[in-house]
This record gives sequence, C-alpha cells and structure tokens, in this order.
Amino acid sequence: MDLNGKAAIVTGSSSGIGAAVARQLSANGCQVTITYSRNEAGAQKTASECKALGGQPLVQRTDIAEDSDCRTLVDATLQRFGRLDILVNNAGTTKFCAHQDLNGLTKSDFLDIYAVNLIGAYQMTRAAEAALRSQPVAHIVNMASTAAITGVGSSIAYAASKGALVTMTLSLARVLGPQIRVNAICPGFVEGEWLKNGLGAELYDAIREQYAQHAPLKATATPETVAQAVLGIIGGADWTTGETLIVDGGAHLHTAPLRR
Repeated sequence: MDLNGKAAIVTGSSSGIGAAVARQLSANGCQVTITYSRNEAGAQKTASECKALGGQPLVQRTDIAEDSDCRTLVDATLQRFGRLDILVNNAGTTKFCAHQDLNGLTKSDFLDIYAVNLIGAYQMTRAAEAALRSQPVAHIVNMASTAAITGVGSSIAYAASKGALVTMTLSLARVLGPQIRVNAICPGFVEGEWLKNGLGAELYDAIREQYAQHAPLKATATPETVAQAVLGIIGGADWTTGETLIVDGGAHLHTAPLRR
C-alpha cells in the first residue's frame, strides 16, 4: 500500500490499537499525528517507533471531549503536513462495571463515556471536515466494538456509546460524500493491557480462552490485527462507505453470547 504524501490523525494513539494504526500508517508512507490525553510517555514511544519506520510524526496532547482541542489538533496537523487525508477516531474510555449491577453506573459515568466515545468522534469529524473534503478521496474510520452489536462489553454505558457510534457512522456516511468515506471497525476481545487492567488478570485470561475456543479462527485479536483492518479500509475500500466491519476472528458467529 502506498500512502506517500498523505497525512492522518489517529486519536488515542499512545498505546494499543491507536499506536498500532499509527505504526502501520507510517510503514506505508503516511505522515501521522499521534494524540494522547494523559500518557505522554506512550505517545512519545509511538512517535519513536513511527520515526524508525520512516515517518516524521507530530505528537499532540488532545482531549477530544473538548471541541477547542479538536480544532487545535486539526490546525496543528495542517500546519505541520499541509493536508489531511485520514481521520481515525480511536480514542475511547469506559468504566468497567458488571452489566447486572445497575447501581454501578451513574449519570456522570454515562456522560463521561459518551463525551469521548461519541461526542468526541463527532467533534473530531466536524473539525476535520473541510480539510478532508479538500482531498478527492478521504477516509474516516470510527473505532467501535462488538459491544455495539451484541450489548456486551466492559459496561452497559460503554456498549451503548459504541452502538451510538455505529449509528453515527451511518449518518455521517450519508452527508460527507462524495469526498469522504466513513466506516466503522468493531473489534471483539483485543489482547493488551487495557483489558487486562480493567478486567483483572484472571478474568482476562478466562475470557481470552473463551473467545479463542469458540471463534472459527481460534484466536483473539491483537492491536496489530485490528490495525490491519483499518489499513485495509483506507487502502482498499475507496468505494465503500457506511459499513461496519467486525474484527473478532468470527467469535460473533457463536450461538451463545461471549462475555467481554
């Protein structure tokens, strides 16, 4: 894939899926803006990895729940690279709470999660629209989750926010053409510290084993495999918009819902 001369913003790219996307974009010649909200060390590590792959990344602290930060991020990217072709709305947050514990989530929890997972993605899209429209072909990829389509996940609030993100993907795809394609990725269980820290090591291992046992591909996703799906949409789906791609090794095909 040749992305030479193109530029991308990947929100939440200090670790995990976002960092993997930034690395793979850089490896294919794309210049990348890496964002973080708290983990500056992780963002700098991602930047070093991108430089080793030939990129010259920009690192920007951004709280996408703040509209002014979103606009500043796009302006900084344009100043650095002179263009914007790709926006990956990857930044996300959650509160780990068992679904049966309805008292475990407050109104503030819902608002905090929606502020990042849904409103943040909307604000980033709005801030980037003009720059993306200036290109003949541009891509927005929204990082959702299988929680969006199964109602499982780290909490009910998280699942609901990702379901709303999938719906918003459809709405944005209708209005942002013909220049901008808008698609969503729905990863299932993704190996890494985020889930391990949130679930605890014992539950993390149990759920990973459950996914690997029931998924037709007999494995769970990694940040790199999810990033491959993102690159596949960006590099090979110019005639696709408003679609949702599930990346879970086929685990969603299992008849009984898997915990996540």
